Amino acid sequence: MLISTALLAQTAPSAMKGALGFADYVILVGYFVLMLFIGFYFYRYMRGIKDYFSGGNNIPWWLSGVSFYMTSFSAFAFISYSDLAFKYGWVGVTLLWVTVPASIFSVVLFAKKWRRARIDSPVEYLETRYNHALRQIFVWQGVPVKMVDDALKLIAIAGFISVSLGTNTTEAMLWSGAIILAYTFAGGLWAVAVTDFIQFVVLAVAVLVLAPLAIQKAGGWDAFVANSPEGFFHWTTGNYNWIYIAILSSLYCVAWSSINWPLIQRYYCVKDEREAIKTGWFVTLLNVIGPPLMFLPAMAARQFLGPVGSVPGNEIYPRLCVLLLPAGMLGLIVAAMFAATMSTLSGDYNMSAGVLTSDVYRRLFRPNASQKELVFMGRIMTLAVGGGALVLALLMATGTGEGLFKNMVTLFSVVTGPAGIPMIFGLLTKWVNKYGAITGWFAGILAGLGMLRWCPAEVDLGVVVLEAEIAIFVVASLVTLFVMTAVSLIAALLVDGTADRQRIDQFHQRLTLPIGSLPDDIPAAPAAGKVFSPFKIVGISVLAIGVMLLAILPWVSGELAVELTVGFGLTLVAIGAILTWRSRTELNGNATPPPADPTE
Repeated sequence: MLISTALLAQTAPSAMKGALGFADYVILVGYFVLMLFIGFYFYRYMRGIKDYFSGGNNIPWWLSGVSFYMTSFSAFAFISYSDLAFKYGWVGVTLLWVTVPASIFSVVLFAKKWRRARIDSPVEYLETRYNHALRQIFVWQGVPVKMVDDALKLIAIAGFISVSLGTNTTEAMLWSGAIILAYTFAGGLWAVAVTDFIQFVVLAVAVLVLAPLAIQKAGGWDAFVANSPEGFFHWTTGNYNWIYIAILSSLYCVAWSSINWPLIQRYYCVKDEREAIKTGWFVTLLNVIGPPLMFLPAMAARQFLGPVGSVPGNEIYPRLCVLLLPAGMLGLIVAAMFAATMSTLSGDYNMSAGVLTSDVYRRLFRPNASQKELVFMGRIMTLAVGGGALVLALLMATGTGEGLFKNMVTLFSVVTGPAGIPMIFGLLTKWVNKYGAITGWFAGILAGLGMLRWCPAEVDLGVVVLEAEIAIFVVASLVTLFVMTAVSLIAALLVDGTADRQRIDQFHQRLTLPIGSLPDDIPAAPAAGKVFSPFKIVGISVLAIGVMLLAILPWVSGELAVELTVGFGLTLVAIGAILTWRSRTELNGNATPPPADPTE
């Protein structure tokens, strides 16, 4: 989020241009068809707003955890961190490992609270905890910023598509935007979560294939380690020291627990607080395992791609893929690049549409709307958010929105801290009141905007050098915290806050009540006797990927490549078959469609 924003302006890597063959296109086409199939499979299950935006609070922890993980990064993680790993070695892994303390912070302090808040959107609780004004401020600040951020990601994914498939950028942007929007529109959060899982499978296979091939190319593990530059396996180097890592980790801790709405959604979409905690610890495990597997190939590439500077930084990973991957597998890695960004975009679309539907349409205009009406509006809002992001992306890509492009990348660092601090303290403490929250937010925004006028590209603090975006984030967050604290304490002395204190006490009392202890916690009964299990659709999709891998074997060459293709293909077929079979025995599944809405 905060690293490598400058890379958003780079052109797509040219290393993959013209490298794809027939088998690669088979994998790519099959992948996109599968994504659309999953989306429309879930169309019939979207009977209420909780189904569409919260998965009926019945998405299993393992599915929610994988969706959380896939939503937390995009294709630029591969580009930017691979460049760092190629130059500095293990530091590239260390920098992405800042997600580990962030995920621990979120699960220990917030997973249980987010589920027990019993909400349909991340900003819904702000009205109960603070007031109506702050809820609406955060909606109208958060959604536009998220849409511009999504537009930047669309530009990124379109760049990959245009280069790898030989299409123009506008055409690639339209096709990719339409596919993501289609399955999110049709299947809501269930479709987002299941497609995230399938994208995770594709990503995992691609990474697990590339890593051994890169180490083999470097002469094996012993040669790779022996021939690496001195200090290549140190955790820090130069400006990327422990102080920098600590500051970056603290920023991710704030973002992941407050203003990154799709990640918060993965905590309250599960059945209860125990499932939410399992989700968080599973994400932590994936964040520990993932970075080394992702970036060991880039580290090994120092043995055979040439010295630093001989290869453009944004082409390290693409060149590795073109050089090492056999036919079909290159298509898989391109699909994995798409997957990393598609999962982030689909999560953003669903979450932003959920905020607009729950916090604007239902709260301000139609408080008594039926569930059918809310699902209909949810789909309209999904089209509005996704379509708006696509329009912004087209404007930015053609140069019309160049000023917006540059300004919003920096403004993103201005608004996240002032929004995140009140959200976190509202869940953790009782002493922050509405006066402090609103004043602190306003002061933080002003401080961040003020920093824009004089903040250089890098801020040298002597012990560490911070990029402008990180420095602005730090200052805006600290000002927000200071003003929020001071005003809350002063207001507590000068203003009669009896009513506010009672409301805050009731809110925090609710956070102590386990799911199932309140009448509205009773799970919805199955509709028309139907029971839904995610294992069936997940199993069929995993099996399909395995079949696609086995189908491209005639085009695969190289002993190790053939062994990896056969091994992963058969493994996925077996796993898919087991999951499909298990769906027959999961009589109660992990989710059930809600009953028909009596207000319809």
